[in-house]
Amino acid sequence: MAAFVFYLALFTGLVALLVCFSFAIAWYEYANRDPQLLERGRPLRRLLFVLGLILSETLFLSLTILLQPIGWLNRKQPSPCTTETPIIFLHGLMQSPACWLWIKFCLKRQGFTALYSIALPPWKDVEVLTERLARQVDRIRHATDLQKVHLVGHSMGGMIARNYLQIRGGAEKVDRCLLIGTPNEGSKLAPFALSALGRLLMPGSVFLQRLAAAPLPAEARVCVLYSRHDNMVIPYENGRLEGTTSVELRNIGHVGLLFSRRVLQVLVDLLQEKAP
Repeated sequence: MAAFVFYLALFTGLVALLVCFSFAIAWYEYANRDPQLLERGRPLRRLLFVLGLILSETLFLSLTILLQPIGWLNRKQPSPCTTETPIIFLHGLMQSPACWLWIKFCLKRQGFTALYSIALPPWKDVEVLTERLARQVDRIRHATDLQKVHLVGHSMGGMIARNYLQIRGGAEKVDRCLLIGTPNEGSKLAPFALSALGRLLMPGSVFLQRLAAAPLPAEARVCVLYSRHDNMVIPYENGRLEGTTSVELRNIGHVGLLFSRRVLQVLVDLLQEKAP
């Protein structure tokens, strides 16, 4: 028991260091961009706010890492439903389909049942992963005889959704697309990525330039959710996407978006065709 507690504490400490590093880079970026930022607000209040962000993001990131084996090993998908538009979830870099467990649980409680997810290994090429998405979309459409699906992507998963919509001609097969915490214009943390897939998100990369040059298709209605306090999409403005409905959130980190009630509400409203 003591050994378990020790390794759990060690794991949590390492995750906390990673989270602190990402927030430190974000703070450095914003403080250099706007030096007056250091003069705003009460120091103690600002410190408590930052500590709260770090603690919550450490909790959520630790949880998704610990749940990863469930996502990689449990590949069971729901039975095809011919009356409900299928929803396909695309997870982010270094995550697994298990990161969607909370959102899926909440959606099931609200009556959504056609919930699918895809494993997106970080060592695969972006075009290979996009092809995996394309095959899944066609497989679901043929099994249900439905014409379109919904896509929900977090972080890198959102970029794969965009690649499918804008480059690979998948727009006519997609009804709604929600991008959550997606680095649409890259992130200044990309140089620290451990995979070639992550390094595609370097601001100004060929991949991002190609996406920026391809117009967003009108057929797929795209909504973007981004957080002003995202610790992975730096600067946070890179989470916006011109030509889409954008919703800005606050007081929540990158992985925390997957556990946000506000995100869930926007998703439900979008799927029910209400204004987000």
